[in-house]
Amino acid sequence: MKNLSLFAVLAAVSLTFYGCTNSSDPGSTGGAGGESTVSADAPKVAYVTNGIASFWDIAEKGAMDGGKEFDANVIVKMPANGVEDQKRMCQDLLAQGIKGIAISPIDPDNQGDLLDEIASHTNLITQDSDAPDSKRLCYIGMDNYTAGRMCGKLVKEAMPEGGSVIILVGRLAQENAKLRRQGTIDEILDRSEDRTRYDDPNDGEIKGEKYTILDTRTDGFDFGKCKDNAQDAIAKYEDLGCMVGLFAYNPPLILEAVREAGKVGKIKIVSFDEDERSLQAIQDGEMYGTTVQDPYNYGHKSVEILAALARGDRSIIPEGGVINIPARNIRKDNVGEFWAELKRLTAKEAPVEEETAEEPAASDEEAETAEGEPAAEEAPAEAGEAATE
Repeated sequence: MKNLSLFAVLAAVSLTFYGCTNSSDPGSTGGAGGESTVSADAPKVAYVTNGIASFWDIAEKGAMDGGKEFDANVIVKMPANGVEDQKRMCQDLLAQGIKGIAISPIDPDNQGDLLDEIASHTNLITQDSDAPDSKRLCYIGMDNYTAGRMCGKLVKEAMPEGGSVIILVGRLAQENAKLRRQGTIDEILDRSEDRTRYDDPNDGEIKGEKYTILDTRTDGFDFGKCKDNAQDAIAKYEDLGCMVGLFAYNPPLILEAVREAGKVGKIKIVSFDEDERSLQAIQDGEMYGTTVQDPYNYGHKSVEILAALARGDRSIIPEGGVINIPARNIRKDNVGEFWAELKRLTAKEAPVEEETAEEPAASDEEAETAEGEPAAEEAPAEAGEAATE
């Protein structure tokens, strides 16, 4: 194994680091996350997110439950400070002799060296956001372009007469964010499917027959900046019709800005992911709907794959190297059922509410996305900032 001297140094630094840092503090260089030990001789695997958000709390629960089910000791790392933080965490895990890493790459186009380093020393898989040009063994997550089109359908349902739209997202370097945004735009503008299309956010407004995409604003996972972006858009565009948040933390902050402006109902809000504040707002009629992933199963399936690989079982890798966990659209008529199932998975008390109407039949796009996957009640659905998603 190469770079042993580097690993020895990193290991020594790691021991010193953990002796003087509170890893539960999201603002520390240790970041958020946790560790679960099932037995001393079980393989140790890691689940590395692309940030800190409610979405990743759900994924962490899935990973920890996966550790118990598949007899693996699990470490969850949540980088608070972007690419360099994620790199440091991964190199520290390698120094500990980790048996596998499931990572959501923050900037796969510029993290090739890191991903190659991981793959050369342990089992590498991606989850939530892919790095298809890397040496990863498989990707676990949804089809982000298709999910973006599902989100675009919610925008058209919320604003059927047409209007103007603003998109808010954490980062656009992540592959999942690029595909999600493009799918949303393509669906809103009734374009044909084209996964190679990319509308540069610096090119200004994108006009269609009924809808106009005014702008896409990023915040770098800075929650204060996200709200500032929303407030500025509300002030700048008097006729703003809909705001779309593509990472889990975006929609609740958008809602705060819309409430403070006194425009609840006038400005429609469409969400990604299953932040509890978004689900409550959908129940209350303040948001129209959300396209959810399945972060619990991202974490659970990642640990299942890594545990098998650590024991030498490569048959666990599917042909094509992709495990599709489909997205779902959640509206007021099915939010209660979905939320209750989410609470059950994350071992939280289910909300007390009135009975909701039966979920409508899936659209053609939703049915196509779920083809060949478990039924929704067997594998309930994801929330990114994103982080992410």
